[in-house]
Amino acid sequence: MPGRSAALAIGAFVVGLGASAAGAAVADYQGAWVLSGHDCQDVYASAGKKASFKKPLDMFAPAFIISGNRLTTPAATCRIRSVRPGGDRELLHLDCANAVAANDVRVLLAASPPDGLKRYYGEHDPTGVDYRRCAR
Repeated sequence: MPGRSAALAIGAFVVGLGASAAGAAVADYQGAWVLSGHDCQDVYASAGKKASFKKPLDMFAPAFIISGNRLTTPAATCRIRSVRPGGDRELLHLDCANAVAANDVRVLLAASPPDGLKRYYGEHDPTGVDYRRCAR
């Protein structure tokens, strides 16, 4: 049954992320993102279907890519362990690693219409920082 296969695949994705709402939440954030005011073409390569950072890599580029349960920055690669709602924001628990260390990281995000998101530096940050999704 095609419907059953799709349901099993979706269920496996959600269980892999560790939270029942994680699949839907992470699905909303899929893609390449850049800090508002920066140009996507300055950070991302345009070849192929999958987003990738330009070479040579700018380690300090204010950008990240979410693909499946992975969040990648120019400096680190993270596995999204869980996504939990917190009011109008979502708390992402990440396992991140770079060339030097591995860390448990928590990130607060919220959708920001029409095609953006806000990253908050803490629970008491009232404004956040705006990111916009780059064209797919």
